[in-house]
Formats: sequence, C-alpha cells, structure tokens
Amino acid sequence: MWDLHHIADLPGGSTQLFVGLHLIHEVTSPQAFSALKEKGLSVFCPERTVATVDHIVPTTNQERPFADPLAEEMLSTLERNCFEQGITLHGLHSGKQGIVHVIAPELGLTQPGMTIACGDSHTSTHGAFGAIAFGIGTSQVRDVLATQSLSMKKLKVRRIWVNGKLTEGVYAKDLILHVIKTLGVKAGVGYAYEFGGPGISALSMEERMTVCNMAIEGGARCGYINPDFETFSYLHGTTHSPKGEEWEKAKQWWSNLASEPDAIYDDEVVFDATNIAPTVTWGITPGQGISIEELIPTPDSMDPTDRQIALEAYKYMDLEPGTPIQGSSIDVCFIGSCTNGRLSDLHAAANVVKGRKVANGVKAFVVPGSEAVAKAAKEQGLDNVFRTAGFEWREPGCSMCLAMNPDKLEGRQISASSSNRNFKGRQGSASGRTLLMSPAMVAAAAITGRVTDVRDLITYNPENKRNTE
Repeated sequence: MWDLHHIADLPGGSTQLFVGLHLIHEVTSPQAFSALKEKGLSVFCPERTVATVDHIVPTTNQERPFADPLAEEMLSTLERNCFEQGITLHGLHSGKQGIVHVIAPELGLTQPGMTIACGDSHTSTHGAFGAIAFGIGTSQVRDVLATQSLSMKKLKVRRIWVNGKLTEGVYAKDLILHVIKTLGVKAGVGYAYEFGGPGISALSMEERMTVCNMAIEGGARCGYINPDFETFSYLHGTTHSPKGEEWEKAKQWWSNLASEPDAIYDDEVVFDATNIAPTVTWGITPGQGISIEELIPTPDSMDPTDRQIALEAYKYMDLEPGTPIQGSSIDVCFIGSCTNGRLSDLHAAANVVKGRKVANGVKAFVVPGSEAVAKAAKEQGLDNVFRTAGFEWREPGCSMCLAMNPDKLEGRQISASSSNRNFKGRQGSASGRTLLMSPAMVAAAAITGRVTDVRDLITYNPENKRNTE
C-alpha cells in the first residue's frame, strides 16, 4: 500500500507520499487556503479534495446566518474557498452533509487501496476499508492542497488479532476501548494498527469504522482492516464506487491488497472477543477504562508510570478508587459522533430505549452522523422511538463530541458519551466530565440515570435479534 503511493525518498528518511483523497472541513482549512493565496498557488488537484461542514454547525437551528458569528464566518469562508478553487462541498441541506468520516464512506469516496488525509485526528476511521488514512495538521493541509502529497516517515505495523466473536450486548466500541485500556494510549506511537482475526471479520463495516476510528486514541497513526466481501458489499452501488465492468475489476484488485497469510509484522497482540464485557472509561484518557463488572483501579494496582495521571483523574472525575463504576449517576447522555453516529449505532440505542422513558433529571439527545443517516433513521421511525422515550432528536453534526458548537456540558455535569475522547473540558465545560461507552450503554444510562450494564436491559428473540424487554 505504501509503495503504491511512493513518489520519492526525501532527506532524513521520509517518503513523499501521494494522497489519493483529501477531505476538508471548516475548522482546519481556512489558514491552509490563506497560505496558498499568500504564495500565489492554487489547489493542485481540486477533483481529489472533498469538503463538508460538521464541527461548528449547530444541531438545533441550522438556519443561516448562524447565531454564532464565528461559526458563520468559518462556514462562509469554506464556501468561498471551495467555490474559488473548484472543490466539491457537501453543505447543509444538500442531502450529503454530515461528519466528514461518516459521509466519505457512505458516498463511496473511501475505497480500498487509497491514501486518505484530513485535518482531523479521527481520519483513521477510513482504514476500515483497507486504506491508509491519517489525520494531519493545518500546515500539512496546505501541503496537500498545493501538491497532493505529504512528507511522511513509514510506520511500523502492529497486528491486533481478535479471536472469537463479541457476545450479545457487547459492541465494537467495547472492543476498541478494551484494546486501548490493555495496551495503553502511547503503545501505538510510530505504528499503524492492523486489525484482523475472526472477531474483526464478524464485524459490519460500521463496526469496523468504530474500531479504526479510535486507533488514534491508542497512539497509532492509523488503523487498518483488510478489504473483504463485507467491504465490497458496503461499497457496491454507492455514489462514487466503480460501476459495471469497472466494479468487477476493482473488486479483484482490492482483494489482492489484503495482507498475505505469512506476512511479517513488527509486533503482534492477540485478544479474545468472548472475554470482553461492556467497557466504560472512568478517567481523563481513553486508556483509563474498565469493564462494567470491574472496580475503578487503585494506584497500587497500576504500573508506576500510570499513577500520576490516575491521581489526577480521581480528583477531576470525583471518583473513588476501588469502587464500582456501575451505578455512577449521569446528567447528560449523548449519542452521536464520527465514532458512533451511524445508522446501526442508532438502531442499537433505539432497541434499548423503545418502550421506556429517560430518567428524571437526565438530558438525552441523539445527533445523526449525516443527513443520509438522519433520513434513513426517520424512514425507519427511529426518531419517533427516541422522542417518545424523552430524547431530543437533533440535526447532523459533530455536536458534543468536541463542543465547537452550542452543544456543551455545563459546570460539573457528567456525560455518558458515545464519542471518542474524555479529555478534561472536551465536551465544552472546563470542569465537565465524560464517560465513554457504546451507544447502547449510553441509552441504558439515559433510562436509568446511572451507568448501567446494558445486558440487564436487553433480551433476544429466537432469531437472536436484539429486542427490549
């Protein structure tokens, strides 16, 4: 994959790497476009750049101009830059707008064999399709706009092999949180994580995207899963996927990209999916997680290098070591984000809340990851399921994942969130607290008002399909 996109060897051991698809949004692109103008340059390959708006858009009232003048300025700037440079922009109410890492796969822009770059950490999501995908900074956004290439050092590859299959009530979010808490948030530095094994093959494409999305939280520059029948089924018929004879040729080529059975890796780690339980973060990094059945770890049970940040986390989160996370009270429940804002995520949560009511005092809301997800969810009646239960149904956007919009925690509120980061202040309040978990677990917390094992709220019919009690 790397060699296919190699342009030149650069001084210092870096590679000039061709970028097949460049995704941009309103936050990290304005300075990059300004830098081009200062140098008198235009976008080198505008047909390989696609834009959307997601981070700053409000999810309640999306009428223009936005109430926030800065948000309005950022969106207007993106619109102007895309128009001047001939870049496709999937704007509000286009039917194709949404979180950048949701719309690119659903439109078929993301394909096996690609290199994909975006000024956003969670670009690793696209590796679920057999692509090398990585987040870049604003200066690198400028470089890609100007040259359609990047200077990068080749990564080592760690294979994360998952045996078995996830049990009922356990989801891809639990799997990746388990991997991160086991290996640590710095273990992936200098690596790409290639996920494989029966436990990965059994996942849907949307679940695979969740896994690769959070590879960056384990320190890896990108996540990767070999393309297979599941990949091809997802892409078939999408807007930008090959058609007719070209589709058959593409499938054959994509199949040849998969790692050989005797491939040699820089490192390998093995997990057993059957041993993974619903997993929740208790601290201030995605690596500070435990299963719903465990107690918050005590300092003496940790590696000495982890104790200082653990002490910081206890104080900030106001949690006691040696106590259960289950039963902790929740103020806000957020279902959405590029990690878990897809249709299957909404289904998993809706199956929990159907026929139930949100607990008194809990604010719960759902933010679809794209206009297409919202449309499909409404056609299937999911919006009514959530509204009837007491959830707010919002418009597509990044929302409270990073709170660069009106969706924010207030004061010391504690959030059950299906997003990807639980850093201090991440969800809009300098003292707000975040517990990461799967959408189904967020739904369970909304119903009970506390961190709850979702397995206690779901039953299954003879066809093994999830239903509410």
